[in-house]
Amino acid sequence: LYFVHYRALIFPLLIREGKPTPFLTFVLALLFCVFNGYLQGRSLTTYATYPPGWLGDLCFITGFLGWLIGMAINIHSDHILRNLRKPGETGYKIPRGGMFEYVSGANFFGEILEWFGFALACCTIESLAFALCTLFILGSRARQHHK
Repeated sequence: LYFVHYRALIFPLLIREGKPTPFLTFVLALLFCVFNGYLQGRSLTTYATYPPGWLGDLCFITGFLGWLIGMAINIHSDHILRNLRKPGETGYKIPRGGMFEYVSGANFFGEILEWFGFALACCTIESLAFALCTLFILGSRARQHHK
């Protein structure tokens, strides 16, 4: 689930040219992703133990479905955001459709749901820590966007 994540594999191929990212922001994001990837991978391959039949357990299935629904919301929300403006058009537009009818930061909501689903499916402290980091970081960004 971690390696199939939409933002890592699909999203970079879909985005159009936008505002440049400050170098420090890029470096900090890269360091976070490298450290978190190591932490998640190490946790799941070295320390996590699961009983036989774990993939059929209600906890795993519920977590996987949460992850899948979150990723679908994330992908659809980003599609709406990418198509808000016509080429060359500038200015702020309020997104409509999909989960944007219920929350102003539908893309953030989808990603938060995705990582809490991942945490439930994995049942590790490391995956929960990542979900909480995602909640606090994206939650604050969603609040800023809402304002």
